[in-house]
Amino acid sequence: MRRGPEPARHECPSIDEAAMTAARTADKLLSAAIERGSKRWIDFLAPVPELLRDAGVGELTRITLRVRAAYGVKDSIRDVLSPDLTEPFLDQLDRLRKALARELAER
Repeated sequence: MRRGPEPARHECPSIDEAAMTAARTADKLLSAAIERGSKRWIDFLAPVPELLRDAGVGELTRITLRVRAAYGVKDSIRDVLSPDLTEPFLDQLDRLRKALARELAER
């Protein structure tokens, strides 16, 4: 089955809104990691806000999977940063993934 060309972000307002919300929280997480001096999470989070803001619809699935891996069993962002930030971010990533899945199913 052949899919059509990838839609532009502005053509998928639910995806764009979810990605922008997650990007704002990623900014806060990055700031918190900088405040704590956590080099590992600074390096991990540094590109995330811009990726969430600028990536195309097709790239966002890959990005969300990579970023969601920060919630690992042995090495988790939860171990270093506040749940006031980490838990909403996880929810936002999941909402974005669901919006992406709906878009893919509709294509």
